[in-house]
Amino acid sequence: MQLILDYLAAHEARFLRELCDYLRFPSVSAQPQHKPDLERCASWIANHARSLGLEVEVCPTNGNPIVLARTPRRPSTRRPHYVVYGHYDVQPPEPLELWTSPPFEPRIEGRSLFARGSCDNKGQHFAHLKAVEAFLKTGTELPCDITFLIEGEEEIGCENLAPFLRARKKDLRCEAFVISDNGLPSKRHPALTYALRGIFAVEIRLDGPKRDLHSGLFGGAVDNPAMALAQMLASLRDRRGRVNIPGFYDAVAPLSKYERAMLKKLPGNEESFRKLVGAPALFGEAGFTSTERRTARPTCEINGLTSGYQGAGSKTIVPAWARAKLTFRLVPNMDPHQVQRLVVAHFKKLCPPSCKLTVEAGHAGQPYLVQPDSPRAQAALRALRGAFGCEPVLMREGGSIPIVNDFKRILGVETLLLGLSLPDDNAHSPNEKFDLDCFCAGMRMSALLWPELAKL
Repeated sequence: MQLILDYLAAHEARFLRELCDYLRFPSVSAQPQHKPDLERCASWIANHARSLGLEVEVCPTNGNPIVLARTPRRPSTRRPHYVVYGHYDVQPPEPLELWTSPPFEPRIEGRSLFARGSCDNKGQHFAHLKAVEAFLKTGTELPCDITFLIEGEEEIGCENLAPFLRARKKDLRCEAFVISDNGLPSKRHPALTYALRGIFAVEIRLDGPKRDLHSGLFGGAVDNPAMALAQMLASLRDRRGRVNIPGFYDAVAPLSKYERAMLKKLPGNEESFRKLVGAPALFGEAGFTSTERRTARPTCEINGLTSGYQGAGSKTIVPAWARAKLTFRLVPNMDPHQVQRLVVAHFKKLCPPSCKLTVEAGHAGQPYLVQPDSPRAQAALRALRGAFGCEPVLMREGGSIPIVNDFKRILGVETLLLGLSLPDDNAHSPNEKFDLDCFCAGMRMSALLWPELAKL
């Protein structure tokens, strides 16, 4: 293994030059004018993987191409097979005026590489590619067969990925997926993310009078949809931070003592978190820490409220309608479809007869959980420990990665989430960066991971 690690250290400067070449493609999937850039980017990463000795296939879809790159197979040898997922598409860079340097002209400052896509996700999956290169270029036999699946629509919802998984199910049959497309708390706290929250989005609309009415002439004689909606929304949560929808907590899996102990090992405290978010004081469900509340407990959040006049000055009206956008974050064992039924029933019960209620369900995703004491999880922790030189932690993340559930639902396999992005890497924001110490540790982690997994 030392030969592999020495190769990675010796070629770091070249790896960074290659990564910068990769980052120069403005592969923005959300903007139609960048369609040619996405195709060129897919071609570049395919050719690069081919130059390392991988067997590469560029697969067209109804959207952007998917790149499959496989390590050379030995037909007479049955080895475990793992799939590394990544995406070459990136978020839009706007607002451009907030960038210190152009988003697609990579800039290295100290141990930080600034560019759109540097941490999300080009740099993270590139670390895995370089680890495999080290095996192939030193003539060291890989203990596992590895396939890279690198797609170009993650930032717009992976619409074409699930059909691709179904069509290529045989080729992608594997022990597990490995993804580095999330974060770690700090360089001294490498982490395996073992749980993700699910999500259910909904839009609520109340319609009252058929038009906006003069509040002096009509106010008090007809209901105000904005007021009625505000009263309905206020009833969703009690003063102790609990969601008031009947049945909402029925399926919630409680945190084990082991999980709560591991979450306590994460860096930071309540005051540092308060300063990070800039709030006068913290608030949340009683009996839980802020870390537990935002990663391991279900929530109800109002994302937007719209009604009446929003311009300068005042306009004395009873608005004809009011609308709110909400999302519910869900934890393991919760079913978004069941939550939808509970939410709709609750709003129907609350809606006054003076208003017409419309409920429009939005996107939904299942929560995700890998048992933190499973053999693969423990193998990943050993690889993290060896790569970063410090004790790793187990963590939950409050966000959602819907593709993880696609891998489970369509292919029947779990996913190891081994993020390399730091909290201040500005993913989706101006001045996105990737910490180069994390990049190097990520390469070492990937190199150490395959022998650990092969032992199982």
